[in-house]
Amino acid sequence: MEKMQEILNAAENCRRQVFEAERFLWQHPQTGYTEWEANEYLIEKFEALGYTLVRADRDPAHGKIPGFYTDVDTELPGPTLCIMGELDALDIAGHPESVNGMCHSCGHNAQGAVMLGIATVLKQEPAVLQGLCGKIRLMLVPAEEMIQLAFRSELIRQGTVSYMGGKVEFLSRGYFDGVDLALMMHAAANPDPVDFGCAKGNNGCMSKVITYRGKAAHAGGAPHMGVNAQYAATLGLQACNDLRETFQEKDVVRFHPILKGAACAVNIIPDEMTVESYVRAANVEAMQRENKKLNRALAGAAAAVGCELHIEDKPGYFPEYHDPAYMQLVEKVCEELVGKDRVSFNYGLWGAASSDFGDVTAVMPGIQLLCVGATGLAHGVDYQIADPERVMINGMKAELLTAVQLLKDGAAAAKEIAANYQPAFASISEYLAALQQLSMDRDVVEYTENGDVVLHLSEKV
Repeated sequence: MEKMQEILNAAENCRRQVFEAERFLWQHPQTGYTEWEANEYLIEKFEALGYTLVRADRDPAHGKIPGFYTDVDTELPGPTLCIMGELDALDIAGHPESVNGMCHSCGHNAQGAVMLGIATVLKQEPAVLQGLCGKIRLMLVPAEEMIQLAFRSELIRQGTVSYMGGKVEFLSRGYFDGVDLALMMHAAANPDPVDFGCAKGNNGCMSKVITYRGKAAHAGGAPHMGVNAQYAATLGLQACNDLRETFQEKDVVRFHPILKGAACAVNIIPDEMTVESYVRAANVEAMQRENKKLNRALAGAAAAVGCELHIEDKPGYFPEYHDPAYMQLVEKVCEELVGKDRVSFNYGLWGAASSDFGDVTAVMPGIQLLCVGATGLAHGVDYQIADPERVMINGMKAELLTAVQLLKDGAAAAKEIAANYQPAFASISEYLAALQQLSMDRDVVEYTENGDVVLHLSEKV
């Protein structure tokens, strides 16, 4: 109880820094791999506290992107716990407080503020670390929201990054090397009178950029001379919709395409139409299986209209799985903090959303804790951090107390959870190799001289 009270007091002492950081981050939103304002703000704050940072914009072996990490060493041997937050915002111009069309309708601004609070406590209140073993890695990660797919594909082509998501990129850069467990919080809106929540897990996903190419012509005078890429795209999406009843409920499959729009005048047959989408599922096998069916439907529509079709499939995020033993430890921490009646952990609930935190749980135990206090719809135009006390101060306390429970007594709890966890992959390198099986980047419709149409739906060119 004495240690718990030390942490609670320390968290209370840095509330001003936390609230100021949340407001700055809210007012300076930027989307994935461009979060330079948030990055520089938090770097300045961390370095002012005395931290030495490993910065992703100064990585000599990789491209320049936002994000960083630092290690807090207890000076006693033991496992490493990574506590992380996310930097990026969303494209959502309809939000009344959007800036340049962007807003933190995801609540990631609260995560950055909480990370600053945790960093402040660990640096200014060293007594919190007494009796603990191992290290705490504090990490700020870019690009959790997998949006602007064409932009990120271009970053990959340029060699700036290798992956669409920030945590996947950080895994590939070695920033998670030596980490044994992971922890993060996420702001949540919940009408129930609870402060904390957690579920069994969430879907994985892969990204798709689908480009139909036709032939421009006068839409009134010579439509027969054109090939309408917009018609091919809408026909392809209708074919995909006709497959939905073949998706099995147990796989929680989601396919939600958006048309990016015709880049021509109204009196021109559209010669190009790009579609972006995800394929989400509760397991990688279902994701791959349903994606093959969807690609067949998309290609069939292109052939029916006479369009060319290029499909670029890239690995998105692995399914996010929360280890029950780890959940039980965090649940107990939350109950001691706010009372059992204000905590709701559901060990059987599976969500259809996706996060690159799933890629972390593919190689190590991790928990993404929901901290209630937001209002409105997530990713909506009415989203707000309405109760910063519940979201951020509670979240900061919960993560610090969880770290203590994991790393005290010779880090017995952390060691047991890590030893008993069965990740999808035995190592980060094995996981990265598996990602390549989800990739395809090729033209998929071939028109032969004798009038045959050949569909190329395998990954190999």
